Formats: sequence, structure tokens, C-alpha cells
Amino acid sequence: MRAMTFNVLCAGRNEHQWCRRQPLVRDVIKTYMPDFFGIQEAHYGWMKYLAGQLKEFYGFVGVGKDDGKNGGEFSPVFYRKDKFTVLERLDFWLSETPENPGPGWDAAENRTCSGALFESIETGKKIAVFNTHLDHIGEVAQHKGAELILENLKKYDNIKTVLMGDFNVTPDSEIYKIFIDGGFCDARTVADESDDINSFHWFGGSSKMIDFVFVKNIKNVSKVKTATDRPEGRYPSDHYPVVADFE
Repeated sequence: MRAMTFNVLCAGRNEHQWCRRQPLVRDVIKTYMPDFFGIQEAHYGWMKYLAGQLKEFYGFVGVGKDDGKNGGEFSPVFYRKDKFTVLERLDFWLSETPENPGPGWDAAENRTCSGALFESIETGKKIAVFNTHLDHIGEVAQHKGAELILENLKKYDNIKTVLMGDFNVTPDSEIYKIFIDGGFCDARTVADESDDINSFHWFGGSSKMIDFVFVKNIKNVSKVKTATDRPEGRYPSDHYPVVADFE
């Protein structure tokens, strides 16, 4: 199985405008054809484009962060609809009122976590897959948001679980440690083969590792890579996707 997390950048300027990068993002996704992929900063324009371009292969779960419908950015999970069915879906806001749209604590923006419990069409086995985008400014919101995610995913404690996204923190942070202490493993650190290429690069500028695929109850991770593909010699986004292969 393969999971991918990919911050596609909601806007961008000049040659990096989102509408100019759409085919590049699509082509990278089609190159790797993950069973599941989560994208961040995906406003309705991004969602409409990718859902339409990939409709032959993928369905998705997720809602807009501003109204629970199409308003604002999504943090969706796309899934191979020929391989999986959705048993139950879960969307919540990283705030004191997780069932309602709005920012939490000291967050600069509304933030969500979206995903579902899936069942393999072939084997009947279940896997829970979630995607999120932690706030980039509010340290309290990052901390409380991480704790809220763990609390909401407790119902899947006995099920293989993938939690991916742009966490806006590095591996030496306290927020990262919250997920590790909560029973998740960074797929990169337990993989048989991995690289150390940073995921955020700001179109070739500063770089750091802030995008992760966390796994729980999944022991056999064969490979994790930061996908540095540049179709037509161009950057698809200011983040590289992170791709994890596992049993």
C-alpha cells in the first residue's frame, strides 16, 4: 500500500500561481498513484480540478474549513475507489468546538482534520486514514490541536491507522513528540529505506521537514521518500510530497 501527503499551496505568485501548477500536481499524483493521498491548502478550485482530473481512480472525503461545505481550504483524503469503500467518515475542527467551523485557541486560521474508516474491497480488512494541517502560528493551537486529533482517533486504536499532513513543526518539536507519545510512529523513522530530503522548500529557498506520514499498528514500512519530481522542470508546489509504502 502507498500513502502520500502533499501541500499543494493555495495561491502562489507569477509562474507559481496555483492555476499554472495544476497539471504539475496532477502529474505527480498520477506518477505515484497512492492508495490514499492527503492534500493541504486545497481550496474549492483545487478540489474541483483534482477531483475532476482523477475521478476515474479516486473518491474523497473532507470539507471546507470555513463552512463545512465548500468554503475555505480542505484537508481531504483521496482514496482509490476501485480498492476501498468508506465505512464511516469523520471531519472535525481543531478548536474548542470541534463540531463547528471556527479557529481554535490562538490559531491564525480555521484548521480541520478529515478522514474515514475504509474497508478493502478485496480482503475486507479495515484501515483508518486521516489528514490534517496544523496552524502555522499559534503554538497553543498546535499543542491542543495535536491532543484533540489523538483523542478523536482513539476509537481506531485497534485498527491500522495512517495520519498524514502538514504539521508545521519539525521532528525536534514538542508537537511532533505528542504524536509519538500518542502511539504513532513517523513512517520515515521505521522504514527499511528512507531519505533525509526536507519536504518544505519554498520553491528552492529555505527548507525544513514539516510534512509527515504517521502510522499506528503498521509495522512493515518498506520505503519513505520525499518526492522531488519536477514535471517540465518546474516545482509543482512549495512543498514536496512525502510518499510512504507499507504492508
